[in-house]
Amino acid sequence: DLPTQSPLYHAEHASRYDRQQLIEAYQNEFECRLVVVIDAIFPYGINYFEELVYDADPQQDLHILLSPPGGDGETAVRLVRSAQSRCRELTVIIPDQAKSAATLLALGGDHLLMGPTSDLGPVDPQFQMANGSLAAAKDIIAAVEAAERAVSERPDTYPLHAALLSDVTDLMVQQARLALGRTEDLMREALKCGAGKNAAALKQLMTKLRPSLIDAKAHGAIFGVQEAEQAGLPVSRVASSDRQWQIIWRL
Repeated sequence: DLPTQSPLYHAEHASRYDRQQLIEAYQNEFECRLVVVIDAIFPYGINYFEELVYDADPQQDLHILLSPPGGDGETAVRLVRSAQSRCRELTVIIPDQAKSAATLLALGGDHLLMGPTSDLGPVDPQFQMANGSLAAAKDIIAAVEAAERAVSERPDTYPLHAALLSDVTDLMVQQARLALGRTEDLMREALKCGAGKNAAALKQLMTKLRPSLIDAKAHGAIFGVQEAEQAGLPVSRVASSDRQWQIIWRL
């Protein structure tokens, strides 16, 4: 049948209609509800997520295709709690990178679907800078401390360092330090939602995940499917040739 939209409108929005068809095909084939999250995780996203799951069947499985650059950990825990309250089992799909707050959301799933390109990472918080980019709390603190040391040794370099850190305020540094102090609590809260519901399993997972996801020095450190399996996370490994993985990558 011809589309109900005008030819020009349909052509301009063709990719959106293709995505809707792919989502419908995925839901029918894998008997679930699918939500696609490709955006930074910040409080404004709560409303959009609730819009997508407000009428979800709590007896149906929910799949979240997750590919954000990171964001706010507190929001990630709120999102995964909402998701878990609206489904029988929650599967989080990681086709590409799901760092920082996105990793926290993933840890709250009952199942993790991962393949060769999947990558989680340290759960240290991120802040949105004035230009819209994201900066890790550890990097903000390290940059300020390095500048303080440099200026104490060479006071004449103050204008240079002040210019380089012009987007960083004292309040942001204090918030970064406080947020880092919440990292372990947030990871524990996320795990409680999914694989860590059992107290013994939670303690074991926290011990295994800490070196890679909390104590890691580099925010971009890789934590792929092999590392996730070794840590004891509920991972389902998918091959690149698998039909499910191919639909996910088309989305």
